[in-house]
Amino acid sequence: MLTPLLAGLGLGFSLIVAIGAQNLFVLRQGVRREHLLAVVAVCALSDAILILLGVSGIGLVLQAVPWLIVVVRWAGAAFLVGYGVLAARRALRPSGETLRVNTGTPTTTDAGGTALRTRTTLTATVLTCLALTWLNPHVYLDTVFLLGSVASTHGEDRWAFAIGACIASLAWFSALGFGARYLGRWLDTPRAWRILDAVIAVVMFAIALSLVLPH
Repeated sequence: MLTPLLAGLGLGFSLIVAIGAQNLFVLRQGVRREHLLAVVAVCALSDAILILLGVSGIGLVLQAVPWLIVVVRWAGAAFLVGYGVLAARRALRPSGETLRVNTGTPTTTDAGGTALRTRTTLTATVLTCLALTWLNPHVYLDTVFLLGSVASTHGEDRWAFAIGACIASLAWFSALGFGARYLGRWLDTPRAWRILDAVIAVVMFAIALSLVLPH
């Protein structure tokens, strides 16, 4: 049983570590130290559900309705473009956001230099996280189809493989989110946040473009 579990752990890490929209969102929330536990939980639970669906054989069923992937692809591209536009707007028209390393509170400053606390609501954060996860066709290709297909080669031990992949997801998102706080020392100026948002915008646009271009 240990070998399939380790196989799932290894493949899970190899698929999830790549830079993507979901990882960048977790990273940004981790740096902001904002609703981080909820974000990590949503990402890990979503991955676990998709992995279990793939291992249960639902991936084979979805292959019979390829139009569903097309719908998700375009919906995901539209959402990523919208999120990228917001990130680009923050980069081009900064609000003066910075990070108080001592308190861990994201702030903005007014014209007089007074620190103003800014936060996104928990509901908005969770909804954004869900959209970045479930509207990303790559998530289905990686977790439902690929992991499900590889798991099927382990026969009765496929559930141990699934557990390994779920552990990899939880470990990665926890490390990425809670480890991001150590980047605070480099993100304590508005200029640093502008650069981060610019990178996020470019990645979002690139992923959206890759979804709609012919494969």
